[in-house]
Amino acid sequence: MNKGERIAKVMARAGLCSRREAETWIHEGRVSVDGAVLDSPAFCVTSENHIVVDGKPLPQKTPSRLWLYYKPKGLVTSHKDELGRPTLFETLPKNLPRVISVGRLDLNSEGLILLTNDGELARHLELPSTGWVRTYRVRVHGRVDPQTLKTLKKGITVEGIHYGSITATLERQQGDNAWLLVSLKEGKNREIRRIFEHLGWPVNRLIRTHYGPYELGTLNPDEVKAVALPPDVEKKER
Repeated sequence: MNKGERIAKVMARAGLCSRREAETWIHEGRVSVDGAVLDSPAFCVTSENHIVVDGKPLPQKTPSRLWLYYKPKGLVTSHKDELGRPTLFETLPKNLPRVISVGRLDLNSEGLILLTNDGELARHLELPSTGWVRTYRVRVHGRVDPQTLKTLKKGITVEGIHYGSITATLERQQGDNAWLLVSLKEGKNREIRRIFEHLGWPVNRLIRTHYGPYELGTLNPDEVKAVALPPDVEKKER
C-alpha cells in the first residue's frame, strides 16, 4: 500500500517553495487537501489527493533547472525581509520561474548563488553531506600570519560554536589589508566573518567564487546564467 509522501516534500518538489517554507505555510492555514485545511505538516499525500495552496491547485512538477547568479552586496537572500530590505528575488529577471536559493549569502557578502525551481534539489545541494566545497575570496584588515591560517585545517571553536575544517591561504598582503582564499564544506551562518574577527582580522569584503563544480567566472553583479544539472541529479531526472 502506497502511504504517499509528506505534503511539505511534495510542495517543495513542485517548485512552489522550500520544504521549510511549506511547513510554515501549512501552519498558517494556507494549504488544503481534498477540501480540508491542514494544520500539521505531518501529513502524507499521493497523486490521488487534490492539493490546494492559497486557493490554487498545486502545480505539476516541472523539469528541475539550475541557474548561477551573482548576488551583489546589499541584497537579502530571502523572499521576504521583516526589515523591508531589498531581496535578491526582487531583482531577478521577470522571465525566470519562481526559484529558490541553494543556501545563502549574508547582506554584505557577494558572489555566486545557485538558484533552482526545485525545492528538493536545493535542499540536497546545500547539505554538507553532498561534499561540495564552497570557495571564497576574502579581504581582511590586518597583517595576516600564514601559520595561523594553517591551524584552521583542524577546525576552530568561537564563542562556543565549533567550525569544521577550513582551508585558508594568503593570496597577497596589501598594506593593512590582505586577500585570502578560503574553502569549506559546511558554511554555518556568518562563519567566515566570525572566525576572522576572532583571529583579529575583520572581513571587509567577501566574494563566493565557487560552489561545488560551479564557478562565478565572468558573471557580473545581478547577472543570471542557466547551467546543466549536476551529473548525479541529471541521471535521476531521466
